[in-house]
Amino acid sequence: MEIILKTDIKGLGYKNDLVAVKPGYGRNYLIPQGFAVLATGSNKKIHAENIKQAAHKAEKIKTEAENIAEKLEALTLEIKAKIGESGKIFGKVTTLQIADALAAQGIDIDRKKISINTPVDGAGEFLAEVDLHREVKTNVKFNVSGE
Repeated sequence: MEIILKTDIKGLGYKNDLVAVKPGYGRNYLIPQGFAVLATGSNKKIHAENIKQAAHKAEKIKTEAENIAEKLEALTLEIKAKIGESGKIFGKVTTLQIADALAAQGIDIDRKKISINTPVDGAGEFLAEVDLHREVKTNVKFNVSGE
């Protein structure tokens, strides 16, 4: 079953992508939730026209994402956490904490676009991946230290 995505869906594709999914996933989840539309002939024509009109706007968005990526690569965030005597963290460092630290620096990024690929188990320096655009991904450094 072919569908056209209306929003970015992690692990499946980005907005305006034409993707093939299993019929049940498309019919029972993506289409009723408003995340996608069925890729019929008329919807494909509308989709092609929308892409032509949005090409200029997309280039501007990509340029802004690249500028933000340059800022993020030069930035090191400071995350405070409770650390026990053995050096382990109580709880965990989440993407919400990283998004809040970025907001304090004046960079507003949705927490769903941030992913921490390595487990944060103690104090030290770690990397988080930030997906700014379909073609622009960057890493941001963050230091975990005790409160």
